[in-house]
Amino acid sequence: MSYEGPENEAPRPRSRRALTLTFAALVPVALLGWLAYSALGDEPAHPSEAAAPPSAAPGGTSSPSPSAGSLAGKVVVIDPGHNTGNFRHTAEINRQVDIGTGKKECDTTGTATNAGYPEAKFTLDLAHRLRALLEKQGATVKLTHDGDRAWGPCVDERARIGNTAHADAAISLHADGSAEGNRGFHVIMPGVVHAGAADTRPIVAPAKKLGARVAGGYRDATGEPFSNYLGDGTGMVTRTDLGGLNLSTVPKVFIECGNMRDKSDVALLTSGPWRQKAAQGISAGIVSFLRES
Repeated sequence: MSYEGPENEAPRPRSRRALTLTFAALVPVALLGWLAYSALGDEPAHPSEAAAPPSAAPGGTSSPSPSAGSLAGKVVVIDPGHNTGNFRHTAEINRQVDIGTGKKECDTTGTATNAGYPEAKFTLDLAHRLRALLEKQGATVKLTHDGDRAWGPCVDERARIGNTAHADAAISLHADGSAEGNRGFHVIMPGVVHAGAADTRPIVAPAKKLGARVAGGYRDATGEPFSNYLGDGTGMVTRTDLGGLNLSTVPKVFIECGNMRDKSDVALLTSGPWRQKAAQGISAGIVSFLRES
């Protein structure tokens, strides 16, 4: 402890007489305090019994206790659309796979911005951000790939990864490649398919609920409008031609986060802070769905 006083002036020691008088004055006060405590007969609360202050989240805001937001026991599969290596493996990704309603390419290269920022790079970054948020909530999170494969996986394998994990929710992350002026996001849900290896009937209803939660969370967090070129302004689209949905046996949706060919959307999709907002919005939708499931 520093001493505050006139410059270069040292603290003066108190006299022995002053200290003695001070001690004598304190004795009666201490005695009265002890008598009052004895009369009340209360013991101090054990530290574990004291009310715990709310935990503080980054930024100083209070956050719920871990138990209140826990998704322990829940499994989420995140499917980052495409792969940055796909364009070097055209023969492999062009191989036809059965999607129930017919056959389609194993995978595609995905789209990119006019400046060359690839959809596959966007989706993997977003997947990492989303995984971190969901794991903080206690969920077990699996990715269909983590940039650790030369190409793919094929769409049927992507669905199978979610099925094998018995996911409580699965989401495939994408960005669209439409024309300039077409902007906004949309969520794609599975339609009813019962053909070949595909049977979406058990998951159509829960996937619709998942899609609605994701769309609401995403819009609230990012401010991105619903697509102005698909979904009739609702941001919700149903399709039966996507193997990742047709072959899923768990509630699964796709989200097209924006249009990589529209300058307004590109400014957002290429922004790291905005992608964090996107991850927060998608996470909020998934969490809401899982808590109600």
